[in-house]
Amino acid sequence: MSLQQTISPVDGRVFAERPFAPPAHIEAVLNQAVRAQTAWATRSIEDRAVFGQKFCDALLRHSDEIALELAWSMGRPVAQAPGELRGCVERARFMIEAAEAGLAPLDPGPKPGFKRYVRRVPLGVVFVIAPWNYPFLTAINTIMAALMAGNTVVLKHAAQTQLVAERFAQAFAEAGLPEHVFQYLHISGRTAEALVRDRRIAHVAFTGSVAVGHAVSRAASDRFISVGLELGGKDPAYVRADADIGFAAENLVDGAFFNSGQSCCGIERIYVHERVYDDFIAKAVEVTSAYRLGNPTALETNLGPVVSARAAAFIRAQADEAVAQGASSLLDPAHFAADAPGTPYMAPRILVDVTHKMRVMTEETFGPVVGIMRVASDEEAVRLMNDSEYGLTAALFTTDVAAAEALGARLETGTVFLNRCDYLDPALPWTGVKDTGRGHTLSLWGYEQVTRPQSFHLRLP
Repeated sequence: MSLQQTISPVDGRVFAERPFAPPAHIEAVLNQAVRAQTAWATRSIEDRAVFGQKFCDALLRHSDEIALELAWSMGRPVAQAPGELRGCVERARFMIEAAEAGLAPLDPGPKPGFKRYVRRVPLGVVFVIAPWNYPFLTAINTIMAALMAGNTVVLKHAAQTQLVAERFAQAFAEAGLPEHVFQYLHISGRTAEALVRDRRIAHVAFTGSVAVGHAVSRAASDRFISVGLELGGKDPAYVRADADIGFAAENLVDGAFFNSGQSCCGIERIYVHERVYDDFIAKAVEVTSAYRLGNPTALETNLGPVVSARAAAFIRAQADEAVAQGASSLLDPAHFAADAPGTPYMAPRILVDVTHKMRVMTEETFGPVVGIMRVASDEEAVRLMNDSEYGLTAALFTTDVAAAEALGARLETGTVFLNRCDYLDPALPWTGVKDTGRGHTLSLWGYEQVTRPQSFHLRLP
């Protein structure tokens, strides 16, 4: 029997293993999802909301257990895990409360002798393929809207965080959700790709790499179904000359190194106006030097290992290549006692004297490394921020709100931040451009992804 294993970055041992779902079980899950959806779609929004709110309550009851599981599964410090659960519940409750408006019929206006309106109709079975880096947050983005809209959901989680799928199922079961409305499968990537082609799947929501996003898109290309793709980023920030430097440095260091830099909307490159460049660098180094790299199960740790030794090797190689090409690394790894080459434990790196000829400024790093460049003007900053194959978020730090809005309108990105970064507001659509993918989740717009319009054009007697 083939097993799906979770290799812990904490100590390299097998933390969890589950058998891959056999074909007969996969068939049963899909058929059950189709049948359950017919009945679930007839439930009122108010009825579905009761189950959704109970799910949120149930998830929070297991917060301490989940925090420890995340630490062992993917290296997230236990002190930070509650923040992901709170964010998951915040997003879920927002989508529950927004369902009435998001699913309300659209009235195109009066027409004598006719009654006209547009209903939002559920798609059917929604297949969610979720990543390991924010395993609750990324999954809930689609799951709650899909359920509130009257769809059923089948979740395939990453091997690294396969236990999260079971935690979702546990919370929904404790909430009393009708059987088979939410289900999960432990399956390989190849099997998941085959499911995308299955006629019983009506929508696919994938979060992950560009390469796999293309594979998902190709698998769905022969079917007329919708596909949502959120494929990461190389998110930039610009610190203008009028910014509060201490505030900017603290927020951008956190945006770069939280979750060991393993965030699709983490800050990976920073552009600083030359008038405040030296002050910003000094403050950023000071803030980063206070980080405590170590075992994520210890409460004092605020920087855990990256997900695997293989990932760490890629991140180190990218940073080392930049140094070989002329960049300078401002932090001594020896300052972080747990740093150990060949392991997932790696010290944060601040690189200066970088250019866009270096991969560290153009390719996604997904680790605790940030490059910082000096710029002479807003124009140069905008040009460099847009010089990327990605476009998820971009952060501006300035006291001039009007200037920020003008600059933001020129940025090729899904979300523009002012004086903050690395945050997802559930009232706003989460979306991106270029290789970041297509589609959107959350907010009222998120309901567009998991429903279809049905028009009613009625001639009155």
